[in-house]
Amino acid sequence: MTHSFDRAYWQQHWQQAHGDRPGSMAGNPPNPYLAQEAAGLAPGTALDAGCGAGAEAIWLASHGWQVTAADISADALARAADRATTSGLTETIRWVEADLTAWEPGMRFDLVTTHYAHPTMPQLAFYRRIADWVTPGGTLLIVGHLHTPETTSHGHGHHPPAEATVTLADITASLDAAEWEIVTAKEYQRPVPVPGGQTVTLHDVVVRATHRP
Repeated sequence: MTHSFDRAYWQQHWQQAHGDRPGSMAGNPPNPYLAQEAAGLAPGTALDAGCGAGAEAIWLASHGWQVTAADISADALARAADRATTSGLTETIRWVEADLTAWEPGMRFDLVTTHYAHPTMPQLAFYRRIADWVTPGGTLLIVGHLHTPETTSHGHGHHPPAEATVTLADITASLDAAEWEIVTAKEYQRPVPVPGGQTVTLHDVVVRATHRP
């Protein structure tokens, strides 16, 4: 069954998530590509667009960033805030319940990042939208899925719309070379555990770009 990534979908998703089961997004560690790509950046202001349960926002805050973490799901944000409290990082993360297809942050950030976030708008349009929130000289870091039958079969019988999958070439072509310097543009495959003791192979695209001053 094809679904839309609307507020109701994400609320249901997070209400059904269990942080203590293998492969649960609610208890996952930060995305490995975040440390790989952001470890060498000077800390400043950061936006985690579609922060989910907050693993990436917490990692950024623990490495000196002042973080705005936005998500459409109140349940996800509640889990994220609890994790931040446990980590002692409540002062450096601002949690925002927001529909990222309509929300305006009112500022630009030194780093804008998103990890597997899916809004109701087409994925590529979403990436273009959040790119506008990067300050000149700042960094855009996109980590996205290439959906396959293997990965979608573990999504409670739901299948994302076709426009939720964007290729590496799609993303890099959408960033104007006059405005952006592509630093990283790679595809990866990595196994992750899923409920039931199985693993699936995620097909990931990672793009890091610097907004030319």
